[in-house]
Amino acid sequence: MSNIVRTPPQLGAAIRRHRKLQSLTQTQLGEKTKLRQATISQLENGEGGVQLKTLTDVLAALNLELTIQERSASTKEIEDLF
Repeated sequence: MSNIVRTPPQLGAAIRRHRKLQSLTQTQLGEKTKLRQATISQLENGEGGVQLKTLTDVLAALNLELTIQERSASTKEIEDLF
């Protein structure tokens, strides 16, 4: 499954969705990544201040990867409306 993510809250929601698909609690994901449950919660809530290493550790634990690509022209037009 692919997710388009543009904001920290969207990233957090995608991580939460994948964690739940794998039937993991925040505590269990924290144990896999050696992070506190509170850190997982902050990431899932889109709160600022999360380190890049924390993000990459969580993505790896969930068997996810980050892909960077240019936005499509249609996406830019939609975002200009808001």
